[in-house]
Amino acid sequence: MTDGSGATVFASVGDGRIAYDVVGEGPLIVLSPGLADTRATYRFLAPRLVDAGYRVATVDLRGHGDSSARWSSFTRADTASDLAEVITDLGGGPAIVVGQSFSGGAATILAAERPDLVAAVIEIAPFTRPPSLSLAAFLRDGAYRRGTFLLGGFGITGSPRRWSQYLDMAYPTRKPSDWDSWKASVLAGLEKPDRRRAATKMVLANAKDAAEALPHVTRPTLIIMGSQDSDFADPVAEAKGIVAALPDSIGSYVTIDGAGHYPHAEFPDEVATHILRFLTGLRLA
Repeated sequence: MTDGSGATVFASVGDGRIAYDVVGEGPLIVLSPGLADTRATYRFLAPRLVDAGYRVATVDLRGHGDSSARWSSFTRADTASDLAEVITDLGGGPAIVVGQSFSGGAATILAAERPDLVAAVIEIAPFTRPPSLSLAAFLRDGAYRRGTFLLGGFGITGSPRRWSQYLDMAYPTRKPSDWDSWKASVLAGLEKPDRRRAATKMVLANAKDAAEALPHVTRPTLIIMGSQDSDFADPVAEAKGIVAALPDSIGSYVTIDGAGHYPHAEFPDEVATHILRFLTGLRLA
């Protein structure tokens, strides 16, 4: 448990530990990052949510950041279980769960399997469904999911250089003010063999488990997509597909114009506005 000072604390999961910090007072929001990233990805969004009256926990994925490195499995379902332990560690919620990219699928699984722990779901640029890799799709879409070609290469090689190329593409409009130092820290993490292994395992993990969970989600769900997200041939179509797979009336989506795969870091004010608007009126008992 933590006193809310923002110091790193740990939730025990089996023989491992999941690192997180928490600041603020109010309804609990849990922010989970994408693969190869750390909880610092939310360094711009989290303060805006705290200022709006929320208690905000940011989490490191297993094998990333300050979390334990040695795990036997790195699936979205594993991350869902890890987030459940964090929420339990923080009093049992229910929490608003925000998952970006890989963690979007994890948030879906958590909401489907442990609705008692989840008040609402927000997915940012989520990989919640397996991509179509058919020749027909490639020919139809042309530059189909350009970013995923770099992701696939990283999954095979584990090359930090490949990840550097991916990040340059994933932030098409606005580089954060601390871009050089932040990017260097991410790449330095990938130089560590155990951290690199975790990230590559996650790249190759099939999103089928998350897609199968979508029809069983019962909590309000918001999908946030960047209009220039190079991981998707048509980001809006991807968002609509996720919403269509959810039960009627619980899902919605918004698009951040000009944003890539990390809209929460490129356009934190816009993302915060959409999140707070979505949460207005929800019952967060």
